[in-house]
Amino acid sequence: MAKLNLTLFVIFLSLLFSFLATPVEPSSLKRQRNPKTMTYIESSCNGTLYPNLCIRCLSQYAKSPLNGPQHLAQYALSVSLSRALHTKGYLLEVAKELQVIKSNKREYLTVQDCVNQITDSVEQISQAMKELRRFNQHGSSMDDKMLWHISNVETWVSTALTDASSCVYSFPGNRMSKRMASIKVKAMNVAEVTSNALFLFHRYASTYQKAATKITKKP
Repeated sequence: MAKLNLTLFVIFLSLLFSFLATPVEPSSLKRQRNPKTMTYIESSCNGTLYPNLCIRCLSQYAKSPLNGPQHLAQYALSVSLSRALHTKGYLLEVAKELQVIKSNKREYLTVQDCVNQITDSVEQISQAMKELRRFNQHGSSMDDKMLWHISNVETWVSTALTDASSCVYSFPGNRMSKRMASIKVKAMNVAEVTSNALFLFHRYASTYQKAATKITKKP
């Protein structure tokens, strides 16, 4: 029964955090959303692993027209970075508390590992966003530098996803404190929004990669 209750608690925390993480907008602001932009966001998010989360996160950018997949990839990475920074701050506070009270060394070490992993995620996503800006500055011309920028972004975002997922996997099973369950939910949220961002960037970069393939196949 205790295991069942903790499982339900973790599920409740996951749903609650996903809901609270996206600010509730007044009805007046919701009416300002551009219907075409919102439709585009919804159709783009349908291909992600977490479409509902993707739509909720990106709906805040639906008040003006989007410049296609380029802006969507940028905004998705911004969401990912914001969640990672928030989770990093929370983890640092928890680690500091556990270090002071010294009640559970195992929990402290687990949280400290997660601090390192989420910190890495923050750095990787930041690098990916800088690289994406360099990529966008090249315009529409295809060359080796474009493919190099694409590869860098994909590598950094994939690594950020791996780091966040590693934090989640630090908490196997259902036997954990409420504090640890909360950390797992937050890290899971970082992993999910990063997964969505990676998909949206893949979709944006695929047009350039296809163009490069056609150029290579020319006799």
